[in-house]
Amino acid sequence: MNTESRRRILITGMGILSPIGIGTEAFQASLMSGTSGIKKSELYEFLAAPDCCVAEVADFNDSTIKKEYLKQQRRSLKVMCREIQLGVASANLAMDDSGIDLEAVDSERFGIEFGANLMLSPPEVLYSACMASTEGTEFQYERWGSDGLPKMEPLWLLKYLPNMPACHIGIVMDARGPSNSITQAEASGNLVLGEAQRIIERDWADVMVAGVTGTRIHEVKSIHAKMWDELADSPADFSKRSRPFDKARNGQVVGEAACSLLLEEKSHAERRGAKVWGELLGTGASCVVGRDGIPDTRTSIANAIKLAFKRAGVEAGDIGHINAHGLGDTKLDVEEYQAICDIFGDKATEIPVTALKSYFGNSGSACGIVEASGSLVGLKQGVIPATLNYETQDADCPLNVVRNEPQPTDNKLFLKISTTTFGQASASVVCGV
Repeated sequence: MNTESRRRILITGMGILSPIGIGTEAFQASLMSGTSGIKKSELYEFLAAPDCCVAEVADFNDSTIKKEYLKQQRRSLKVMCREIQLGVASANLAMDDSGIDLEAVDSERFGIEFGANLMLSPPEVLYSACMASTEGTEFQYERWGSDGLPKMEPLWLLKYLPNMPACHIGIVMDARGPSNSITQAEASGNLVLGEAQRIIERDWADVMVAGVTGTRIHEVKSIHAKMWDELADSPADFSKRSRPFDKARNGQVVGEAACSLLLEEKSHAERRGAKVWGELLGTGASCVVGRDGIPDTRTSIANAIKLAFKRAGVEAGDIGHINAHGLGDTKLDVEEYQAICDIFGDKATEIPVTALKSYFGNSGSACGIVEASGSLVGLKQGVIPATLNYETQDADCPLNVVRNEPQPTDNKLFLKISTTTFGQASASVVCGV
């Protein structure tokens, strides 16, 4: 598509619930001051995460969600697990931040695009049903339908479906336009932005809520993380455990978060005098896995970046900084660096890079848009947010990591990279203001 003729998409609202703050002001203040959100869990006494070290939104609790962030949906809280609550609350915050008058919006041209992890029931929800289907120490599968399922709460399934954030948001906001849900783990954020962008470009909508929610802080999910991923277990100072690209990195920190952006067609936003956080220019996605089932993360990231650049109509030399996936994994960080080299060539070690999981860990599906929002709030101040805990350069991934303090910049164009451990990668090109 000709980038000069297609409909332009502005970011006119932002709603964030993160371990370093709820709302854009608190989030921005923590980024600018270098405040970490990683600490010992306040919500769980024990998790499979090493030392119960996590990045959680501790201030999001029963009293605040009912009184402050989910007032419009308080009657539906019983059918929302925590991830759904976080996602819906982020959309509410984004609408407040945008100042948009919903009564003035054509509901048929107002859509929802939302990303989420697969949502799991905590053990206590399944306990009675499982015990009813168990003989001695053996679970009897044939008894589940007759004895187990009747023990489940009637609306159990609705509480844990990843498409429910979009449903709840669409209902309360009377958004009757296109609606879709994406579950692609950490790649979800850029995929959500790309889908929403194309919907507006095709003239199917004027306004879209593009959001994500995710948590890896969960009795069962933390076990999965312990089994499948490299989790940081040092140093003793929890705030220093997430160390993207640093030579001493030894894994990721599990986290939770949610973030929604209001995307609006440019003339629609201008007519109402909307404030603007930035402009979404283009996205790309790729998945590369060998015949042996081993993902080729380097190639998938490079492919995603190429496609995002093509869609945005930009070149590598136009980019002001990279907002990296920066997991803190000893292997994946190197593969991300190699992909950056494949695209940026000799400039790969010069372009500024920020890695914001150092503040709030890996929240799965939520991380992409939350991290992109970090660049947007930083660029509002004319800076690139600094990466925490980057002390010693690793010769295997010698990137120009922004450290110690935010770095001033006049170039508002940035690349956001996200990837999964299964070879799925996504990228977006965004211009801040």
